[in-house]
Amino acid sequence: MRKTSATKRAPDPDMLPEYDFSKAVRGKYAGRFAKTTYAVVIDPDVAKVFPDAKAVNEALRALAGIVRRTKTV
Repeated sequence: MRKTSATKRAPDPDMLPEYDFSKAVRGKYAGRFAKTTYAVVIDPDVAKVFPDAKAVNEALRALAGIVRRTKTV
């Protein structure tokens, strides 16, 4: 791996001195994330009804069960 020179930029006020990323590996989990995660954008009115991922998943599982039952009839 080739080292590149660090670019000079203004310090981030949210980065505390004790944060040390000197041994960090860029993109270490990117492949795993891409294989197992699906991002879907929902409209704001729908988001008000389903406040979190758990609520969305429960609703979709219930709907999937209905769809499965009606397809077999």
